[in-house]
Amino acid sequence: MVVTLYYIIVMGPAGSGKSTLTHALSSWIEDHEMSVTRVNFDPAADSTPYTPDVDVRSYINVKDVMSKYGLGPNGALIAAVDMLVNHISDIKNEIESFNDNYVIVDMPGQLEIVAFRRVGPLLINYLTEGRKSVALFLIDSYLTLSPLSTISMLLLSISTMLRMGKPQIIALTKADLLSSEQEVRLINMFDEEFRCDDLIESRDIVDIELALRLCETVKESTIDVIPTSAVSGKGLDEIYAAVQRVLGYGEDYLTEEPSGKL
Repeated sequence: MVVTLYYIIVMGPAGSGKSTLTHALSSWIEDHEMSVTRVNFDPAADSTPYTPDVDVRSYINVKDVMSKYGLGPNGALIAAVDMLVNHISDIKNEIESFNDNYVIVDMPGQLEIVAFRRVGPLLINYLTEGRKSVALFLIDSYLTLSPLSTISMLLLSISTMLRMGKPQIIALTKADLLSSEQEVRLINMFDEEFRCDDLIESRDIVDIELALRLCETVKESTIDVIPTSAVSGKGLDEIYAAVQRVLGYGEDYLTEEPSGKL
């Protein structure tokens, strides 16, 4: 049976927990009787907490590029991502051969390479052509403990969304490491009643007017921000619901279309 295939592109800075959340979310999807293809899209990954169904390292590996061309790690990663253009058709065919409900693509953490250079969006657009897709942007909760840090990270997510051209959901990862007080304060920052004027109390603002304008822009542009924990499973059902609002128009995928495998 042929099923409708949806792509979830997992993005975020290095260390934000992309591979860990890919593992947790894919397991959650399978636990709810749907099928998922796990894609490692990082040619420099040393290891992943999941076994990739499709792995770009079988096409291009950063260590091989370093050895062959005498490049350092950063230069080799740039070259490797560029070289994926030659294999993207085969990668897409391999992904779609699984005929699963969902494809979760675990992207590299170097956003300057995969989002802000021309080739990154081209690769993802080709991969998802003809399919519904959504970006899941991860932010380490620890980096949002101050209003200014939160605004900075959300600006990065907005910039990535503009470059990738995909609807975006924001997940605050590692929420299990926050105290209940910290989590409440963090969630309140995304409430409509949060006043950007409160930023003035911070002593490390160089340009208060700029900070206030950026804060208002972020508040207007940010819709879904979901505290999550890959360890406890917190927020995984909320991520699924948010994905459904974007891709399935709010309908529960399980009741609308069964898995082609399970």
